[in-house]
Amino acid sequence: MAQKGAQLDRETISCSICLDLLKDPVTIPCGHSYCMNCIKTHWDGEDENEIYSCPQCKQTFTPRPVLVKSTMLAALVEELKKTGFQAAPDDHCYPGPEDVACDVCTETKLKAVKSCLFCLISYCEKHLQPHFESSAFEKHKLVEPSKKLQENICSRHDEVMKMFCRTDQQCICYLCSVDEHKGHDTVSAAAERTERQRELEVSRQNIQQRIQDREKDVKELQQEVEAINGSADKAVEDSEVIFTELIRLMEKRRSDVKQQVRSQQETEVSRVKDLQEKLEQEITELKRKDAELEQLSHTEDHNQFLQNYHSLSRLSESTDSSSINICPLRYFEDVTAAVSELRDKLQDVLREKSKNISLTETKVNVSLPQPQPKTRAAFFKFSRELTLDPNTADGCLLLSDGNRKATLMRQQQSYSSHPDRFTGWLQVLSKESLTGRCYWEVEWRGGGIYLAVAYKNISRDGKSNECGFGFNDKSWALRCDQNSYTFWFNSVQTPVSGPLSSRVGVHLDHSAGILSFFSVSKTMTLLHRVQTKFTQPLYAGLRFYYSYGDTAELCKLK
Repeated sequence: MAQKGAQLDRETISCSICLDLLKDPVTIPCGHSYCMNCIKTHWDGEDENEIYSCPQCKQTFTPRPVLVKSTMLAALVEELKKTGFQAAPDDHCYPGPEDVACDVCTETKLKAVKSCLFCLISYCEKHLQPHFESSAFEKHKLVEPSKKLQENICSRHDEVMKMFCRTDQQCICYLCSVDEHKGHDTVSAAAERTERQRELEVSRQNIQQRIQDREKDVKELQQEVEAINGSADKAVEDSEVIFTELIRLMEKRRSDVKQQVRSQQETEVSRVKDLQEKLEQEITELKRKDAELEQLSHTEDHNQFLQNYHSLSRLSESTDSSSINICPLRYFEDVTAAVSELRDKLQDVLREKSKNISLTETKVNVSLPQPQPKTRAAFFKFSRELTLDPNTADGCLLLSDGNRKATLMRQQQSYSSHPDRFTGWLQVLSKESLTGRCYWEVEWRGGGIYLAVAYKNISRDGKSNECGFGFNDKSWALRCDQNSYTFWFNSVQTPVSGPLSSRVGVHLDHSAGILSFFSVSKTMTLLHRVQTKFTQPLYAGLRFYYSYGDTAELCKLK
């Protein structure tokens, strides 16, 4: 137990840099302790960045902490030395298959604890001590034990490679720099390391930023999953309630029809039976009369025959035959026909309305953001052939060229009335809906034009802001005129700078929520980009505002 306690004490007051007992121990602000010379050497290597770190916990300090010897730790070290613990090395001091052996040990090799990049030798704890005790080793660079030290020796000149040839991108020694690398762009290996270290830090920052972005994407996707599940659960629940009510109404109507048929059946059967009973009574009476007449016909006494004839020959009044209206097999066929017609109409309604609740219409587009194309030709990969919807065009807009071109006219066009038509703004929407990634271009002529995208449920009737592209939260619009660009959303305008052009390209990444406008000439220049979240399919839109004769055309892209 005493031996184990001594070992624990030794580990507690050992320096994690040199792995030996603390010499002139100092405790830095994070609480870890080191040899004064070890931590000074470590921090000397970080002077250039002016940020000093703890080798164990990596906590950083600015400015460089002042080092003060810890008298308590120094006393503990001296007390431990008196116990004579420094006996033969423990088993863990011998090198294993993956360890580096001390290059100085001559007999039994011990495990190296550090390698010196200046000496190009690896040292065990004992042979490392001169590096901490003598000022001659102050500039030596100690690193974790390495088996690749000899790779730092130039195979041609047997010199340490302390330089780097940027021309050939390789480490070289001083003699190489004045020999086969003469005239090349050469710097010290330390300087090249510093430069590459800066690049490495930039790369790490980029990677960390991408990690943060992807973690944000993952979080958003998780939220999207929860939203999808919640929406689907609610849709199923609401649909069940609605269909249950629909079934209840159908059951009620079925019961009503059945009751009405049975009631009518009972009435008609009763009427027929009453008439049948009268006819049967009349038949009985007629048979009796016929028997009497037959008997009279056989009477041989002429006087008796004549006396009875007048009383027996009179017949009672016959039942009115017009009250008997028989239509064989057609008693309730009208009911069957009416129910069949109701079934057919209901099937038509369900078939038509099912398009509105089809899963293909409510498909959730979830994907990671995709890089935007770099060239116009690359944008063409996402090109869409769009046409303008005549049912949405204001009455002053003339559509032509296969409904791809709109012209602002002074006279009203002969459009029929339609609920989708804009009646207060000089606007028109595309017939095709836009989801996924889409690209289209618009060529305009005249004083100016608004290029827009909008949801289908944007208001249509009147001149309120709820109808105008860019003046509400259901549309986004870029105003283009002869002198400038302006972006509009929800009645907020944003000035946009860029080369003026009569052709503007629009790129939509619906699932990523990105809408971009480009000035198109010999080159493409990004004018404005919107990052948002689109909740419905979009439609391309055109809005006129300047003067009669202005035109805008959805271009055919090759």
